[in-house]
Amino acid sequence: MESLFTEPWWIYAIVFFAGMGAYIVSVISGGGGSLLLIPAINFMFGPKVVAPVINLGDLIGRPSRLIIFWKDIRWDVVRWYAPAAITGVLLAGWLFTKVEASWFQVIIGIFLVSTVFQYQFGKKERTFKMKKWYWLPLGVGVASVSTIVGGLGPVLNPFYLNAGILKEEMIATKTANSFFMGVVQIGTYSFLGALYGDLWILGIVLGLGATTGNLIGKKLLSSMTDETFRKYVLAVMVISGAYMILSKTGVL
Repeated sequence: MESLFTEPWWIYAIVFFAGMGAYIVSVISGGGGSLLLIPAINFMFGPKVVAPVINLGDLIGRPSRLIIFWKDIRWDVVRWYAPAAITGVLLAGWLFTKVEASWFQVIIGIFLVSTVFQYQFGKKERTFKMKKWYWLPLGVGVASVSTIVGGLGPVLNPFYLNAGILKEEMIATKTANSFFMGVVQIGTYSFLGALYGDLWILGIVLGLGATTGNLIGKKLLSSMTDETFRKYVLAVMVISGAYMILSKTGVL
């Protein structure tokens, strides 16, 4: 009987520990785990594998995060964002195999880098008043681009900060918002034939690493102050944005 595991064992080990490390950072800095994984998965398996594998791993890691942070979920935000995000995934499904994602990533990168100036290097708590209905267009837009690119967690962080949602509440609410979106994304990839064979195994291994990272990150997050968390959030946004710009403009 032919083995399902077509890669050497050490490849799966690298994927597991990459997932664990990325999601420890993701918990203590409000997201960014998927973006941190993009260069690693791209280097090992190629660009077309990035979005399906990362989104599958992210989906598998979400139930553990939901359980860990359940009591901190802001359901008033989820009611606006989640249905819009599902709509965005369905809208982007047919674009996945047709659209070049590079220009998306440059624009997003510029936005992320600009946040450090908007928040005056962490000294400013909010830059605008976040209204509930804003989550509706955000859900459609971010979910659409995420389905094509493979991970946009930090993009939403400025909106959570402006809504006064920090630490456990941010992690919990983002996870709840993205869980149902993730289910639809995986269904879309499978239907389009973009998720197959060993990619399922890689995504599952990545998800197990993410689950481990969630547990470790939860312990670290509980000892952090709001101010420190806010600075970590800004730092990850800037680093993620700079990488997206430099990698897509040929500098890296």
